[in-house]
Amino acid sequence: MSQGYRTIKLNQKQHTAWITLDRPDKLNAINEIMLEELSEAIDILEEDANVRCVVIAGAGERAFSAGADLTELRKLTPETAKEFSVKGQQVFSKLEDVSKPVVAAIVGYALGGGLELALACDFRVAADNAELGCPELKMGFIPAWGATQRLPLIVGAAEAKRLMMLGERVQADEACKMGLVDKVVPLKELEAEAEALAQRLCELPPAALKHVKVAVNSVTKVSPDGLKKETEAFVRLFSLKETRDKIGDFGSQRNKK
Repeated sequence: MSQGYRTIKLNQKQHTAWITLDRPDKLNAINEIMLEELSEAIDILEEDANVRCVVIAGAGERAFSAGADLTELRKLTPETAKEFSVKGQQVFSKLEDVSKPVVAAIVGYALGGGLELALACDFRVAADNAELGCPELKMGFIPAWGATQRLPLIVGAAEAKRLMMLGERVQADEACKMGLVDKVVPLKELEAEAEALAQRLCELPPAALKHVKVAVNSVTKVSPDGLKKETEAFVRLFSLKETRDKIGDFGSQRNKK
């Protein structure tokens, strides 16, 4: 199933397709190329009748994804920030709307855009080393790929505000207690756990699964107006020099770790 991608890997195990974010040296940070490749992979899997379930994972043991690539963030202007936000929103909404169940297998960091990707999945299984959060505010901006809309629907407004406004990170066990992830397993068992969940889903009638997903999503559907407001705020913040300075400082601190 490999398509010669540069930033992801696409493989199939029986009726389950695995999309692996494949930039482990960058903590699987999401760049423009990865967004394009994710979009293409989702389209392919939607049309493949042999695929009944999708699992998204990150290469290595350090990160599912540490978020948007800071190199690209530093270059954003108010004009390009809008395109950046809308593109990510479109790709993650496409993932949310795919007719097959999607499982996020979360290892290590799931921060910023990485958490936003996981939020667009139907199920989230985490390794015990997982660390989830929204650090964007500490860099002077806000989540721009749907977290302001999806996170409150999943964990409630109070917890969503804590994560986004204070920039707090939560470990796997706390994330499970608040409903941010569905199950926590030892790191070495994560792949097997995700495979087992995917297999259970593959054994169910695909048409019935599709209709359940569509019906439930009709209740929790992210509003276009909400996403528009998210983008507008993101663009305004990228007109500030303070934001670009804070992104640079944050990147320097992360590189020292």
